Amino acid sequence: MSDLFSIAGKTAVVTGGSRGIGRMIAAGYVEAGAKVYISSRKAEVCDEVAAELSKIGECVSLPADLSTESGCRQLAESVSERESSLDILVNNAGATWGAPLESFDEAAWDRVLDLNVKGVFFLTKFLLPLLQASGSAEEPARVINVGSIDGIQVPALETYSYSSSKAAVHQLTRHLAKRLAPAITVNAIAPGPFESKMMAATLEAFGEQIAAGAPLKRIGRPDDMAGTAIFLASRAGAYLTGAVIPVDGGIATVG
Repeated sequence: MSDLFSIAGKTAVVTGGSRGIGRMIAAGYVEAGAKVYISSRKAEVCDEVAAELSKIGECVSLPADLSTESGCRQLAESVSERESSLDILVNNAGATWGAPLESFDEAAWDRVLDLNVKGVFFLTKFLLPLLQASGSAEEPARVINVGSIDGIQVPALETYSYSSSKAAVHQLTRHLAKRLAPAITVNAIAPGPFESKMMAATLEAFGEQIAAGAPLKRIGRPDDMAGTAIFLASRAGAYLTGAVIPVDGGIATVG
């Protein structure tokens, strides 16, 4: 039982790993002994974060634009040049867009859906050979998609494409889970409010109000996110697939 939650020695890719939720997961994995590749669109920031996390363990920067099919293919090829198998893929890279209904245009849909949904699909598709090389029915490889409680409940803000994209991520998770079993599990984490660049303006304006309205009365911490991601990647989470786990202090489910 001592290694039930261990991911030591595993290899992971975490997209959007240079900030926010992705950085929380990447840092947790590195501290837990995994070799972690982080990717983000801004190469300089990705390199800086990888260098910082490398002081703790093994972290490698592989910048890529995952809003295009070619960008997803490029990242998969970069990983394939370095690894013959992959234990964990965390599809976290994402974007949001907020605007009144009257001015919510095509760009607001294309930018968000391209990265949040198509990026998840294509990167998983292109990394499938490495995941299959690692996984088995007894010890499956893991795909962890980052959705949102905004894909479970109706959000307060006018983020139409974002909430729709995250609901799509949840359904894509279930679809892939059925298709890729038994050698690969596919699950989703649906975060609630965490301190991140995406949430910064909302938390600055309404943070105390959001925390007060949550059953657990606080905003999420980095260890809350890292703990769930480690569970899903460890032996403890090996018999779970197709699940969408809200990590939200109870906001979407009992709030």
